[in-house]
Amino acid sequence: MREPVELRRQRILSVVESRGAVKVSVLAAELDVSVVTVRRDVEELARVGRLRRGHGVARPVREPVPTAAVPAARGEEPAGDAGAVALVVPERHTYLYETLHGARSVLEESGIRIALHIAPPSAGAERPLVERALADGARGLLIAPRWPSARSEELDYGWLADVGVPTVLMERRPRPGSALHALDSVCSDHWYGTHLAVEHLVSLGHRRIVLAARDDSPTARSIRAAFAEIAAARPEVEDWSVVLSSPGAAAEPRGAAPAADGRAALDLAALLRERRATGAVLHGDVDALMLVQRLAESGVEVPRDCSVVAYDDVVAALGSTPLTAVAPPKAEIGRAAAELLLHRLSGAVGATGPVRRTELLPTLEVRGSAQEPPLSMKC
Repeated sequence: MREPVELRRQRILSVVESRGAVKVSVLAAELDVSVVTVRRDVEELARVGRLRRGHGVARPVREPVPTAAVPAARGEEPAGDAGAVALVVPERHTYLYETLHGARSVLEESGIRIALHIAPPSAGAERPLVERALADGARGLLIAPRWPSARSEELDYGWLADVGVPTVLMERRPRPGSALHALDSVCSDHWYGTHLAVEHLVSLGHRRIVLAARDDSPTARSIRAAFAEIAAARPEVEDWSVVLSSPGAAAEPRGAAPAADGRAALDLAALLRERRATGAVLHGDVDALMLVQRLAESGVEVPRDCSVVAYDDVVAALGSTPLTAVAPPKAEIGRAAAELLLHRLSGAVGATGPVRRTELLPTLEVRGSAQEPPLSMKC
């Protein structure tokens, strides 16, 4: 199915707000859609005042503040005389773009120049970007590696532990005892987020629950592990299962091309009937919206026949059935990571203190896609 229009437009806004003026042709290439489609999106976004339109160019409503125009704090050297902070995030990742904007707001308010690097989906793409940023004089690093598999994560541990400048991981929690265990990080508590989803369904009376989740990111792996632990420990949950939410949601081997959609899409309606499940947790948002559409096509209505809780809350509210969703504090993660990095760079007392591994708790946004199970399904 095609990407929802609102999600595509949010991605356009994310790119424009993070980079400044961007050519329409560049946006079309990065989003893998036609120039005509992007031009229409830009015109609509400009009409509602969310960006500005030029000749073949999309511009943010508010241009980035020039570093020299932001006064340094009393007693500090002007920030414009120092090197930039490098920000490295994956390409086409709306979730982490929200984290990026949170970090950007803190850095700009502090007068710190930002060097943004967008990592393509190829294996090991972050390392050359970081090396280039360091060669250009970056004095700090905020990074959210893609890490589609545990193997790709482990391969990055060595070089990332030795970058030589203050570094903070955003929305990533390295394996305990690894080379990156002692690296500053700010992350959502995805165990707690998963607990919120299961608790909401159980409190409504659901006893048979399915998790349809991705398996191509650290967040996805955390949610899958947390769900299995939580569901197994809840005596109220009589049956649970974990399945892949979409054919393209599995991690690929290092160096492999993205999987073709030749694999069969998840038939969630059939799975619900087979397991006699009345509740589902769906990760991430786009997969959740598409799965809900497929349920409707199969005659399964949400929430009448199946209650749904989505995970991510990027576009969950935009579906024809607005989805109750676990909302990790995406922008707050970026802000907290930037504040921690600024503390490390400040030279103030305590700036070289103990490593910090900060976790922020998600919230549950209730929108009505979950209710008590049908009487016929209650035990």
